[in-house]
Amino acid sequence: MSTVPDNFPDHSPNNLFSLCQVLAQLNHAQDVLCFLQDLCTQGELSAMAERWQVCQLLDQGDLSYREIREKTKASLTTITRVAKFLGKKSFNGYAKALTKARELKE
Repeated sequence: MSTVPDNFPDHSPNNLFSLCQVLAQLNHAQDVLCFLQDLCTQGELSAMAERWQVCQLLDQGDLSYREIREKTKASLTTITRVAKFLGKKSFNGYAKALTKARELKE
């Protein structure tokens, strides 16, 4: 069964899980990109890409939050939020994605 955040609107958990299933079935990065460009605004895509960049930099562990902010232009609030989800408050999504990203580099 899906794990949907408690604060998610009551009518939306099935829609969110359905979206996740579709994303998981798209086999090529280009297909995912096309779908996301249709689904999301440019601002939403930029925010997601920024969080992913912050996640990767935090995972490397050699930069301070301020250095990450300078490199990415992300707010300290965003960096802190990503760090929180990399740490204790997590659905392990970032960890799983980082593992997959490492596998792709090999």
